[in-house]
Amino acid sequence: SASALNLFDRMNREAIILPDNVTLSCALKACSMLRDVDRGMKIHRHIIITDCGNSHDYVANALVDMYAKHGSLEEAKHIFFKLLGRNSSVLWNTMISGFILHGHSCSALDLFVKMQDEVDEQGRVPTTTTLSCILKACSGMKAIEKGIQIHHEIVSRKLLAKDVVLGTALVDMYAKCGVMAKAQEVIEELHVHDVVAWNALIAGYVQHGQCHEALSIFEQMQKFHEQCLPNVITFVCILMACGNIGAIENGKQIHDEIVSRKLLDTDIILGTALVDMYAKCGAIVKAHEVLDILPIRNVVSWNALISGYA
Repeated sequence: SASALNLFDRMNREAIILPDNVTLSCALKACSMLRDVDRGMKIHRHIIITDCGNSHDYVANALVDMYAKHGSLEEAKHIFFKLLGRNSSVLWNTMISGFILHGHSCSALDLFVKMQDEVDEQGRVPTTTTLSCILKACSGMKAIEKGIQIHHEIVSRKLLAKDVVLGTALVDMYAKCGVMAKAQEVIEELHVHDVVAWNALIAGYVQHGQCHEALSIFEQMQKFHEQCLPNVITFVCILMACGNIGAIENGKQIHDEIVSRKLLDTDIILGTALVDMYAKCGAIVKAHEVLDILPIRNVVSWNALISGYA
């Protein structure tokens, strides 16, 4: 991204070829990725002065995205509401995602309601990307009723059969809202089983204190081993469940798999979770052994051991 912006600056200095819509949208995207709002504002001023790109959806969307990702939501909203007549789904999704990214789930839901009014007038429907974003907002606000409405729309449009990201967002929404039976029901209906969806379900059970159920779901997940190899997040959640209920034998099995896949070499969070699991199960010598072999230690891993001794 930095190289892209350097080339953009060189292009402007040499002034042999003027930037077009594609150039401007790419440069703004690079600013978004680097969170470099100052350079993005310079490009925005260039667009206003030259009137280049003002009529192009890609440039407008890149501007909203750049400001939204940086957290300059008022500026993003100002541009967004000036451009509403363009009826671009991508533009709506960008603004909704910006609100969610910075913890404004309520504003995201309000904007979604406005979007529904607009698309109804145009005879269109929200995209799967929009629905995934709104399910995330529902998760953040524990807005289960709105989440159920979105679920009904997904079912009526038969979207679960072809979109694993949307299915995962639905599982995550129910899990974060504590409706675990419904979250499990959704994952069983999915045609493709994604490790992220399983992680959302397992994390939901652990978060709501149902650690035996989390272990049971982990066993179910392993039946889909070829499709869904457990990842670091899976192991961290299951180690937490093992520590909470003293399931040291299950914890040892997880430890063996972590070692066989050499995951401790690269992930300090996983190493800390392992120390914490052994400490909570009372295997304090083993917890100390694990800490000693970790390639990186931080205050959290030391705290886990100290708490175990205490």
